[in-house]
Amino acid sequence: MRERLSAERGASVVEFALIVPLLVVLVLGIVEFGHAFQVQGTLSSAAREGARVMALQSNPAAARAAVRAAAPTLDPAISDAQIAISPSACPTAAATTTNVRVTIRYPMPFLTGFFGADVDLTGTGVMRCNG
Repeated sequence: MRERLSAERGASVVEFALIVPLLVVLVLGIVEFGHAFQVQGTLSSAAREGARVMALQSNPAAARAAVRAAAPTLDPAISDAQIAISPSACPTAAATTTNVRVTIRYPMPFLTGFFGADVDLTGTGVMRCNG
């Protein structure tokens, strides 16, 4: 009887050793997905803020500053090269209904490095010029 219990105990240890790596990968994947989801939300919010500033002020420098100010938690921070604004200025005529688009391309580094170095995320904001 004792031999049978110790043999079953050994089988349980082997099964546990086979399952633990899968559980660890699953938990790391959940953590990385949650982080990417949070960064994507931050990028979308920052792009909307940049589009709002650009639509009201028609000033690309102010729009880029608004994007950077709206995403202070990102590490590394957003650079001007990652922010695309089109068109570069809103028309002054009130009769035209031109939209301004602010796009942020951000290479998000993974927290663990287990799934690679980084993944490219994009946030876009669109707003009608002159409010």
